[in-house]
Amino acid sequence: MREPGNDRRRRILAAVEARGEARVTDLAAELEVSVVTARRDVEELARAGKLRRGHGIARSLVPPERRPAPAAAPLGGAVTLVVPERHAYLNEVVHGARGALEAAGFRVVLHIAPKVVGAEQPIVERVAADGVQGLLIAPRWHSAAAEEADYDWLARVELPVVLMERHPRRGSRLHAVDSVCTDHWYGVHLAVEHLVSLGHRRIVLAARADSPTARAVRAAFAEIAADRPEVEDWTVVLSAPGADVDGATGPGPDFADPGWLAALLRQRGATAVLLHGDVDALMLVQQLTDAGVRVPEDCSVVAYDDVVAALGAVPLTAVAPPKAEVGRVAAELLRERLARTASGLPWCPRRVEVLPRLRVRSSTQELIV
Repeated sequence: MREPGNDRRRRILAAVEARGEARVTDLAAELEVSVVTARRDVEELARAGKLRRGHGIARSLVPPERRPAPAAAPLGGAVTLVVPERHAYLNEVVHGARGALEAAGFRVVLHIAPKVVGAEQPIVERVAADGVQGLLIAPRWHSAAAEEADYDWLARVELPVVLMERHPRRGSRLHAVDSVCTDHWYGVHLAVEHLVSLGHRRIVLAARADSPTARAVRAAFAEIAADRPEVEDWTVVLSAPGADVDGATGPGPDFADPGWLAALLRQRGATAVLLHGDVDALMLVQQLTDAGVRVPEDCSVVAYDDVVAALGAVPLTAVAPPKAEVGRVAAELLRERLARTASGLPWCPRRVEVLPRLRVRSSTQELIV
């Protein structure tokens, strides 16, 4: 697929600014485009006042002392991204990583891991043999057992690796592997704090259990709700059939009954619910409406993920993980490591957490007693 012109020109400008100048023929070869296309891009950048064009040469307008440190790889050096197939949440992470990598002059190679246990390992072993510069990966990790099973082989990968939206278990073999993840504890804290501030004292979490994010959300909610004296009653249930891989505890909903969540809310006297993830949230809100539970008049709803939460008939208040920012930070972390390694400098692994935001919409309101 042909690379968009804006992205291609951004890569050209980054390369020229890093090097000071570059031959158009070299740029064409590295971008895998014709010399005519590269020349046209250089001419457009020159007209925009972003660089100076000479005879077959593109020169930077940035003074030498202000030029960025050269990347660890020249324009065209490849970085591989490995993500699960059909994962809308991680699509935004990939977008953020791709933009940062291409701006730094790297070529991005995307590999999609199918829904098969252990699918990532052969992909990583193959790309490692292809001579790529580094690896950004978000393993599927449906269960804690699947996560643990991947620790050994991932720890043996000789490429520089950054885990995206994944934080391995503390003390595991991957504890010292670079990782960038949303602070999901803080995201749940924002949701509970918002609901408590509106007067809600009985809260239900309906969440999946088949991803690292889901498991982090469930653990954080149990801890936070138990520690908040304002929360009089709380419980955790599954949000959808097929969402349980790790044997989640709590009452087992009868998903054949579309009114199961409304019945649970009435049974516990709950006036608020936190729903993970977005698609499940939209479906459950519709089921609440069908069962005569008005949102937000009878029940305030907060979704977790904010991929499609704003598109509901009632736009959902949602915790919004900084998905694109996670990808961008992961890419910058890898770029910095490659640059330091190329300069012979030591590297200290990072475990980075990025804070999510709460986007307040129409699905939450103050409790009226």
